Amino acid sequence: MGWLFVFIAAINELIGVWGLNLFSKNRTVKNGSIYIGGLAASFAFIYASFEYLPTSVAYAVWTGIGTAGTVIMNMIFFGERKSLPRIASLFAIVIGVTGLKFLS
Repeated sequence: MGWLFVFIAAINELIGVWGLNLFSKNRTVKNGSIYIGGLAASFAFIYASFEYLPTSVAYAVWTGIGTAGTVIMNMIFFGERKSLPRIASLFAIVIGVTGLKFLS
């Protein structure tokens, strides 16, 4: 159950970051709601995961998924540059997060 909460928290973090990007360009109630709602739900689910998983592992996995997901989302949807060093760094994040998950 804890890993499910971490995954849902990470998805909501991506929604919140997407909303932040939208809100920074067009300050509407809708965009602000996506931003605040996504991040609030993310914090609620990561907090719930702490009951099942060690905080250090859950938090590291959540931030890793959020970081990698945000970079990928920005490359695909918002035109950030794609370079070999950035992609290699993403793989390093994924390997580290995967290692933490399997070692917990």
